[in-house]
Amino acid sequence: MNYDNLPFHPTMEKVVDILRKKTQNQDPVFFRLVVSYFFSKIASMMRTNVMIGDEMIIPVNMYAVNLAPSGSGKGHSIAIIEEEIINGFRQRFLDDTFPQMAKKRLTSIANQRAIRDQEDPDKELERVQAEFEELGVLLFSFDSGTSAAIKQMRTKLLMAAAGSMNLEIDEIGSNMTGNTEVLNNYLELFDTGKIKQKLTKNTRDNIRSEDLFGPTPTNMLLFGTPTKLLNGSRIEDEFYEMLEIGYARRCFFGFSRFRKASKGQTAQDMYNLYHDPQVNTYLQQLSDKFACLANGNSFSQTIRMKHDVLLELYAYRIWCQNQADKLSEYEDVRKAEISHRYFKVAKLAAVYAYIDRDVWIKSSHLQNAIAMAQQSGVALNGILNREKNYVKLANYVTGIGRELTQADLTEDLPFYKGTEQAKREMMNLAIGHGYKNGMYIKIEILDDIQFISGKRVDPTDLDKIKVAYSKNITGGYYNDVIRWDQLHALVENQGYHWINHHLRNGYRDNEHVIPGADLIVLDVEHSIDIDTAKLLLKDYTFLVHTTKRHTDTEHRYRIIIPLDHQIELNPKEYAGFMKNIYEWLPFDVDTATHDRCRKWLANKGKHWYNKGQLLDTLQFIPKTKKAEDRKIILAGQTNLTALERWSINQAEDGNRNHTLARYAFTLVELRHDFETIRSKVMDMNSKLEDPLDEAEIHSTVLQSVSKRLSTQEK
Repeated sequence: MNYDNLPFHPTMEKVVDILRKKTQNQDPVFFRLVVSYFFSKIASMMRTNVMIGDEMIIPVNMYAVNLAPSGSGKGHSIAIIEEEIINGFRQRFLDDTFPQMAKKRLTSIANQRAIRDQEDPDKELERVQAEFEELGVLLFSFDSGTSAAIKQMRTKLLMAAAGSMNLEIDEIGSNMTGNTEVLNNYLELFDTGKIKQKLTKNTRDNIRSEDLFGPTPTNMLLFGTPTKLLNGSRIEDEFYEMLEIGYARRCFFGFSRFRKASKGQTAQDMYNLYHDPQVNTYLQQLSDKFACLANGNSFSQTIRMKHDVLLELYAYRIWCQNQADKLSEYEDVRKAEISHRYFKVAKLAAVYAYIDRDVWIKSSHLQNAIAMAQQSGVALNGILNREKNYVKLANYVTGIGRELTQADLTEDLPFYKGTEQAKREMMNLAIGHGYKNGMYIKIEILDDIQFISGKRVDPTDLDKIKVAYSKNITGGYYNDVIRWDQLHALVENQGYHWINHHLRNGYRDNEHVIPGADLIVLDVEHSIDIDTAKLLLKDYTFLVHTTKRHTDTEHRYRIIIPLDHQIELNPKEYAGFMKNIYEWLPFDVDTATHDRCRKWLANKGKHWYNKGQLLDTLQFIPKTKKAEDRKIILAGQTNLTALERWSINQAEDGNRNHTLARYAFTLVELRHDFETIRSKVMDMNSKLEDPLDEAEIHSTVLQSVSKRLSTQEK
């Protein structure tokens, strides 16, 4: 069976759909788990059991870890469930069902003790009732506790033989450390609701109560934002330790990184949703349905499986074990969770059957539970594949929208700790991560203080190149987007001026430029011919078009190169960006065209496209580490010609033989003769830090050059 596309429980999905609409969050993951949790809570409060096979009877319950980003509707959805769906059950259970069940159970306990101790049954009942009252009021749920309080509540539940303990902690990342004691107790209580008693000294003021045996179902919902829990600090470490020592196999998991907001909804749509009589009627029907479950007829039911459904469960158990066996021995958390997944599925399937008022688990109930378990497994993988601290640092710096100092980072980020060297290494890793993921981080030093800033840059879409054009030099510009392969139609549209940015109000100056460029423009005059430029830039995507004063003997043209990421730079940064481009090129261009508001005059001439890689934007953005590293390399190459420098820096592997060969073949394509090529290659070799032996150059590079020249002559 394919377990990845099974249906979810229909009643649950109806509720989830309502919650998604009311919270304006289209991601169902959080809502599915939280609804299943409250279904389990109802069933366990009514002491529902599930029989697996012919002998194993266990109480139903659920432990859930449910993480979603801020604004996902976590608190709102839970409030809807508590106040509009299970409100009737809660009131009836606390006011009627629990007191009635407790009364019967306390009478039974009193009679047993009276017979054992040969006491008056009425007096014994008074003592039992007093003992029960001293244990406090039953809490429908609680958000913190102590070990002593847990055992006290458990005693009350044992005496009543009804109800369950329900731990529900909001923003678990902020509240986990303070609840370590109760979480350790809950680890032991999961399977059958039993826990070992702690031996305490019996005194006049602290009399040990008589120990009672039996299960007390426990439910647990830990929810909050991933950023608070998985924040790289000790809290995150403690959470993963919890998973390792047993919570992984006990919990269902929900994990959402991003809120999927509803789009296109109007105020009227929202009003209609909140005042939809059909939705309100359905919620009231559910509330009434669950209130009806809080009666004696629905109490202490044991949900069973028929033979065919039991076989389905065993088949799923075998599948889970096979999947666990495929995992590495180092993936112990995943192995533990998937190996025990069938056990959680059996409990949840019984919950679904109870909600549907069935005494037998149907195949559909089992499949609904498996669907939740499979979604939970995906969520756990997402939690375990947590972001490295340097990734979190890169995301923070590029997402905060302001300059930061080292003090800011230390104060704001729990994981940004340690020695100066450790922080520096983390920052370097963050910068490297940014290179690969469209983020740049700048570090400027003023009065020995580092000012750190960053920005996310979007990949360039070659189908949506930003341009603005006008028949006037300064005003009347129209913002447009154009496909890269149609750009020649603009640059050759006689009489138009164009710019590689959008403009506010159609006016062209730096104050009206809207930051965001997809391409750069190079103006070439009195430098090299078009064929040579095309040869040197053959690895890149570009468009060459001739300008007004171009002739066959004096080439004047522009080279337009698309960037791999859009750049959003202020005028000073843009000028620095273009300066870095000019230093990188192997030939001269007009360096006075570095203004971001620079306009270009269209000309009806010739054009040529070349398809290659897009130009790496991040290596040219000023004040970034990548740009500074490139400057250091260039500073050490002042003894090289522009073409020699280009050949060395374009070589990907740094192999000397390969670098010289690349340089030599460029000279071949530039139509130099063998002797000139030999002389230039030897001269470049002498400038290398560790020159090759001349004999090796002759037997490899120059021998290949000779063959290439012979082929050209033919």
